[in-house]
Amino acid sequence: MSTSWIVTSTPAIAALVQAGRTLAEQVKVIAVDCDATAIKGVEAITAVAAAAPDIPVEALAGSVAEAIDAGPGDVVLVPDRAADRVLAGAIAARYNAPVLTGVTALQPHGVCIRRFGGIAEQTITPDQLLVLVMDAGEQTTGAPAPVEQIVAQDHAARVSSRQPAGGDRADIAHAARVVAVGRGFKAAGDLQLAEQLARAIGAELACTRPLAEGLGWLEPDAYVGVSGLHLHPDLYVAVGISGQLQHMYGCQEAHRIVAINSDERAPIFAQADYGIVGDLYEVLPALTDAVRRAGVEGA
Repeated sequence: MSTSWIVTSTPAIAALVQAGRTLAEQVKVIAVDCDATAIKGVEAITAVAAAAPDIPVEALAGSVAEAIDAGPGDVVLVPDRAADRVLAGAIAARYNAPVLTGVTALQPHGVCIRRFGGIAEQTITPDQLLVLVMDAGEQTTGAPAPVEQIVAQDHAARVSSRQPAGGDRADIAHAARVVAVGRGFKAAGDLQLAEQLARAIGAELACTRPLAEGLGWLEPDAYVGVSGLHLHPDLYVAVGISGQLQHMYGCQEAHRIVAINSDERAPIFAQADYGIVGDLYEVLPALTDAVRRAGVEGA
C-alpha cells in the first residue's frame, strides 16, 4: 500500500492532506515539534519532540529523516516554510530523492511542475521517492489519529536569542487582494501611496525582490517571485513593476492582474487583465480617492 508522508512543523496542513490522498492510498504525518493532536483526518501520526528546550526544528532534521519508512510508490510532502524546507533537504539526502517545487497539478501517477521560471511545465511520473514542497493550507478536519511519540537525537544546536519582528506580519500568501510595488517608486517613503490604496481595497502589501533584498524597503518575506512568494489572490495590483519573468512567476495564478506603469511597452501589460499607463505618483492618489468615494473602502 502506497503512502504519502507529510513532514511538518505546523498542524495547519489541510492542503497537504488533500494532496496526499490524491497521490497515495494512505497518509501518515511526521509532526515535528508542534501540536500533533491538532492534526486530523490521517491514518497515523509520529510526533518528533526535541530532547531539550530551545532546540530549533532544523536541528532535528536527521531524526526526522530516519522516522520515515518510505517504500515503493511513496511520496513525501513538506510545507513551503523555511524550517520545513531544511527537513525536506535531509529527507532527500537520505533517500537520494529529488526535491520538487512549483507543483501545479497532482495525479495518481504523475506530478506536474513548473520549469525555467514558469515558462514551461513538466509532468514527472515517479520511479523513485519524490519530496514535494507545497503550500500547506489551513487546519485539518476529520477523525483524530493515533499518535506515536519519539524524542529526536538532535545536533548540538540551541537558540541563543530571539528577536520578535516589528509589528504584525500579515499572511500575504493567503491574501485575497495584494498591492505589489516595484522599482518605479523613487523612495521608500513613497510607498505610502501604495499602502493607502491597499488599505482602501482591503489588500496586503508585497513587492519585487530588489525592494526587499536590495533596498530593504520591505521585509524579505514580502517579495513575490521565483524564490519568494507564490500567490493566487483574487486581485493583484502591480505598481511600478516592469513584469520580468522572475517576478511574474510568483503572481501568475492571480485571478485578476492590474498593472500600473508609466512605460506602455512594459512586459507586464502583456500578462495583465487591466492596464493603466501613467505616472504612479498621479495614478495612485486618484485611484485611491475613487475607491473611497465609491464607498468600497476595505471591502
